[in-house]
Amino acid sequence: MKTKKITANTTADNNIIELRNAQVAQEDNIVLHEVNLSIAKGEFVYIIGKVGSGKSSLLKTFYCELPFSGDKGFVAGYDLKKIRRNQIPMLRRQMGIVFQDFQLLSDRTVYENLNFVLKATGWKQKYEIDKRIREVLTEVDMLHKGYKMPHQLSGGEQQRVAIARALLNSPDLILADEPTGNLDPETTDTLMKLLFQINREGKTIIMATHNIGVTKKFNARTLKCENMAIEDVKEIEVELDLN
Repeated sequence: MKTKKITANTTADNNIIELRNAQVAQEDNIVLHEVNLSIAKGEFVYIIGKVGSGKSSLLKTFYCELPFSGDKGFVAGYDLKKIRRNQIPMLRRQMGIVFQDFQLLSDRTVYENLNFVLKATGWKQKYEIDKRIREVLTEVDMLHKGYKMPHQLSGGEQQRVAIARALLNSPDLILADEPTGNLDPETTDTLMKLLFQINREGKTIIMATHNIGVTKKFNARTLKCENMAIEDVKEIEVELDLN
């Protein structure tokens, strides 16, 4: 079955991400070229593809871990062609990032992990910090685990804390890089329901994944990285082997 190239969204004001003729590269190695991509505010989008096909590199381009190259690149209101180094932290505050390996600080409790992020992003009032931490932990059903160390939590619980961390500054965009990669099927289902609930509350979620079962069970727009290109795929095409 043929795939369809992504075309521009004519209502650009409704898009949280727009790339035109973009190139994604790791050092001198081009992994995606001529990327034309529009993602609307409030969408849930999967990115699938084989290892090395450019999924994670594309996400890194969104948050300026990799430099942008192309005709046009807008993410969360920032122009990637013109963004200055001192603006990158401000861009990243407009998004939350969830990683496969959680990346929690192992020597701090759940509460202290979240407190560290808020203070690092300019929060100063203890009352407001406490209130925000309670809010995000409640949203991910982890309020009762705030005193725990990361090693005392299951993988699913650690990922819930990572999602809470991503929500701290109320971002419009959540980038999730293989968030279910270290989780069992039952825990994966629970986590996916949480992500879709967050999406229904208005946040855009872009999730890179190898888990094709997830994309079939929790239906959403799916993009595939293949042959240095990124394309929209239909449901039947998601069954292709990505290993």
